[in-house]
Amino acid sequence: MTALFLLLLISPLLLLVAIMIRLDSRGPILFRQDRHGRDGEIFSIYKFRTMTADASRQAFRQATVGDVRVTRFGRILRRTSVDELPQLLNVLRGEMSLVGPRPHPIALDRQYGKTIPNYMQRYAVRPGMTGLAQVCGHRGATPTVEAMAARIRLDCEYISKWSFALDLRILMRTPWHCFFEAGHDR
Repeated sequence: MTALFLLLLISPLLLLVAIMIRLDSRGPILFRQDRHGRDGEIFSIYKFRTMTADASRQAFRQATVGDVRVTRFGRILRRTSVDELPQLLNVLRGEMSLVGPRPHPIALDRQYGKTIPNYMQRYAVRPGMTGLAQVCGHRGATPTVEAMAARIRLDCEYISKWSFALDLRILMRTPWHCFFEAGHDR
């Protein structure tokens, strides 16, 4: 119910973003990508498209700072995480929660699941739109195994210490991290 309320509340913003994406570059407004959810089930995550239309047809490659595939308006969306708002649809569908470990592209799951201890433990719960790792400074690209391992440690900490109060603290800290500590591309 919370996701539906939020969708209705931000619908003018969603419409404006959709128009801006359409004006900025050709291609679909929404981007879908398969991710692992709770218990490893695969679902399609929804995001506003931030890259050129042909970027999604190429082999998976994490976005980097200054990535030429990212559109002009896409940079703003990624910097502020507004591109993630369509995931409220995933929350409505029961595939995601507002808070939980962020789901990674399946290619990253395959890459890091073999090398980082407890990596797959993060799928014991529903993935979230935001999470402890994101509000602790671990959002965006993970160019090294160490960067991903730090994120996974926080995901596992979230799972082991879960409480309603922790979810509220993460939800309250998320806007700050998205809008005021967003000095990097993701």
